[in-house]
Amino acid sequence: MKEMNTVGIVGVPMDLGQERRGVDMGPSAIRYAGLQDRLLSLGYSVIDYGDIPVKGRSPVQIGDANLKNLQSVVEASLNVKESVMKMLKDDVFPLILGGDHSISIGTLAAINEKRQNVGVIWYDAHGDLNIPETSPSGNIHGMPLAVNLNLGHSSLTSIGAHKIKPENIVLIGARALDEGEKELIQRLGIKVFTMHEIDRMGMTAVIEQTISHLKDTDGVHLSLDLDALDPMECPGVGTPVRGGITYRESHLAMEMLAESGLITSAELVEVNPILDDRNQTAEVAVALAGSLFGDKLL
Repeated sequence: MKEMNTVGIVGVPMDLGQERRGVDMGPSAIRYAGLQDRLLSLGYSVIDYGDIPVKGRSPVQIGDANLKNLQSVVEASLNVKESVMKMLKDDVFPLILGGDHSISIGTLAAINEKRQNVGVIWYDAHGDLNIPETSPSGNIHGMPLAVNLNLGHSSLTSIGAHKIKPENIVLIGARALDEGEKELIQRLGIKVFTMHEIDRMGMTAVIEQTISHLKDTDGVHLSLDLDALDPMECPGVGTPVRGGITYRESHLAMEMLAESGLITSAELVEVNPILDDRNQTAEVAVALAGSLFGDKLL
């Protein structure tokens, strides 16, 4: 992690990007699991900016291309962007708590205003690279990475003035990619470590190659979807996929990223307490955040 003494936390209690309710309670669950105390114990100052306002679900309107809750997601994304830009202005490390993964539309829109050559690590079972024409569901939480490549509905792509370069993206943990996403990955040459590569190479090699791939960026945003981990480790997520990354592999990844000094912002998303077992998934999120911020076994 980049040397910053203060971590800023903002919650985005949003479940508009998908159909399964409950993920809007993710920020509260992560806070309840002791995030602030963990960061304080590591020597950081913490500013909790609270939660951004998120309105209810919106009806489909003409021009929505059947994207669910499009107008509400756009409004929430603009609020996220404004909040993260304030954190960047305050010169704190932005740590954003979700909420479904569509919150990344606003997060990355803000970060791209600050940094000209941002790198992104997408730690996720899914690619989130769908556009309206390829999405099987119309759920916007499957589109935020595409939006930040300037692909998709104009109401979404217009939220951020600057976009990510395809060569500055690394996907880790992918194991549920739609056909349109596979085609886009191959066409744009996006670097992906599926579970096959993780199993075959090991997490150490995956993170070493990720660090090498992103070393020339001017900062790296980590977008950590808890469904990257196996559902046995993280049952409280909206779209679980069997055969995922282990708890210990994820700690190793976070520890190596901490040592690299590349990470300049992060988000923890898709924690759904309704589907969880005694807040287990939120506790994993806090534990992984601890490793990302320098916590060590010895």
